[in-house]
Amino acid sequence: MKLKSQPLFNRKTISLKNFDLFQQELFERFKDKSALNYAQEAGYHYMENAADRAIFPLRNDLEKLNLFEESLPRQVGNDCEIIKQLINSGSPNTVNQLGGRYFGFVNGSVIPVGLAAKVLASFWDQNAAMRVISPISSKLEEVVESWIVDYLKLPSKTVAGFVSGTSMANFCGLAAARYRVLKNNGYDIVENGLNGAPRIRLILSDQAHSSVLKAVSLLGFGNRDIEWVKTDSQGRMLVEHLPSLDSLSIIVLGAGNVNSGAFDPFNEICDLAEKSNSWVHVDGAFGLWAGGSLEFDNLCLGMNKANSWSVDGHKTLNTPYDSGIVLCLDEDAMVHALHMTGSYLVLSQERDGMFYTPEMSRRARVIELWAVLKYLGREGIDKLLSLLHSRAKLFATHLKELDGFEVLNEVVFNQVLIACNTDQLTEEVIKLVQEERVCWLGGSQWHGRKVIRISVCSWATTEEDVRLTIASLDKALRTASKLS
Repeated sequence: MKLKSQPLFNRKTISLKNFDLFQQELFERFKDKSALNYAQEAGYHYMENAADRAIFPLRNDLEKLNLFEESLPRQVGNDCEIIKQLINSGSPNTVNQLGGRYFGFVNGSVIPVGLAAKVLASFWDQNAAMRVISPISSKLEEVVESWIVDYLKLPSKTVAGFVSGTSMANFCGLAAARYRVLKNNGYDIVENGLNGAPRIRLILSDQAHSSVLKAVSLLGFGNRDIEWVKTDSQGRMLVEHLPSLDSLSIIVLGAGNVNSGAFDPFNEICDLAEKSNSWVHVDGAFGLWAGGSLEFDNLCLGMNKANSWSVDGHKTLNTPYDSGIVLCLDEDAMVHALHMTGSYLVLSQERDGMFYTPEMSRRARVIELWAVLKYLGREGIDKLLSLLHSRAKLFATHLKELDGFEVLNEVVFNQVLIACNTDQLTEEVIKLVQEERVCWLGGSQWHGRKVIRISVCSWATTEEDVRLTIASLDKALRTASKLS
């Protein structure tokens, strides 16, 4: 006899007498959708007005944050009032990344279907640790893994772990590298630990991202383990300055310099690494997607010869936060580096995702990543990358025509670096632009100069957004020039 599934809480099958008073209260809140309706209406309003909202919270709104400073309540609260507080004091204090004029960090907007999938996944509230805990998460991780490997033209044996972002993806990739490099030299780090291990050589660009340095530190390495390699004017690693490699070497290359957007020379360096049995990891937070694009794959020539890669969905691909992916050609190394044991674990013949990530409990972030990839398809991803690049080129073209600004990089992808005549002017322009709140831009350092970094990552950025941003920059420069 086939049983029909029943709702978890159904008044016809479950009596409130079965609950104590506390459970009864929660049950009533579960059935009452008032708080959910408040949240849904506020969410729709937030999305619909994204294009017209200030990019950064206004000063009087920032003062509302003080309303959250209170002692932990003693009694059970009112869920509707709690949601209303978030709406009234929280929404005005968010940074508007859904629109088209946020360029401060490499933070993407969100493809609508991704947001819808995340909302649905929030109701499902799945733990993606094992297939027995969430069959849907396991299946979608299998599917998305195959899609990404295929799109990026990586070796078919490449496996993927779905993590919070590239910081964690770099950690996982380098943990796998550490395991394999030591194992190849007769040392089992899982069995023996780091104490007494052969000394690993970390070969890093002098433009290596801070997330790489964080991963290196978390893995037990120090600054003395790093051998720095000089870069060219665009931040690309210079092959002629690469030290001689050996089987204890781990080389980290970049797909998309965080300042200039430049890509390291993968082909030459990966060939040298293969000859010396070194490991190559590619930090590709926003640039790795170029590897599958018809327009930009020339930037990634030879990238598929590496051993591990990291990339984000929430940057270039415009998935909701948080969505990072680690990819590794050596499944055995990755599983051993992130090993899990426990007599209570229920393993399956299918995918158990916890073996490819540091966490056991983690939300099923693959659900919205699957939705965005299915929606965009190959053509959509290509169009998105081309759109971001065209807007970045438009920025560079118009800024070159303005007196007082200098474009410092070759715009090969989605990053534009500009500077004023002096560091003082550059810093003052950043301050004034941020205060005006038409757009949001951040600063950085580039070859000893203060610079303004324009990261074009949102599908929603229009030519009008570019025009308004340039107008804000021009206005800020004229004001700053008068003040200096």
